[in-house]
Amino acid sequence: MPRSSTRTSSVRRSRSRRVGESAYGALLIARTGLMGLLALLLLVAGVWTSWNTAQYAMLVKAKERGTMTVVACRDKRCTGPYVPTGGDGRRRAKVSVAQAAAPDKGARIEVTVKPGTTHAVRTGLAGILHAWVPFAGSLLLAALVVAGGMRMRRTAWVMGLFGAVLLGAAFALL
Repeated sequence: MPRSSTRTSSVRRSRSRRVGESAYGALLIARTGLMGLLALLLLVAGVWTSWNTAQYAMLVKAKERGTMTVVACRDKRCTGPYVPTGGDGRRRAKVSVAQAAAPDKGARIEVTVKPGTTHAVRTGLAGILHAWVPFAGSLLLAALVVAGGMRMRRTAWVMGLFGAVLLGAAFALL
């Protein structure tokens, strides 16, 4: 009876095959890195866009805060008179707020006025969530990139669910 060999023979691969395998590995790393940069770019753009409005809705100090009564809405803006609730604010006959952040006509909402303008930003939880809507959208887009390009499906699900919850909460409170 022949003896069975416990040794396995190693097959030597050709040089061209080894180079091809290492090039494929390099392409995989490059793809993952590129998709990671794209996801990061989407998230940074979302934060950057949201922060332009969110800083006024979130930060309390040195801002002109008060109430606005919605009188008229057109061209994606609602206008009405502004009455300060404290601080060094002054009454204004007309300020405007984004129509998506404004309730029905005649309603009074808490706002802060951007310095040097007549543009107001809604404050409170509804205003803060509305300000972060662009970031929620970027989370949803980045989740697609992370799932498809980086093959990190669990991370993508978490990002996508967080973005969807943020969007849902913003629209539920408005």
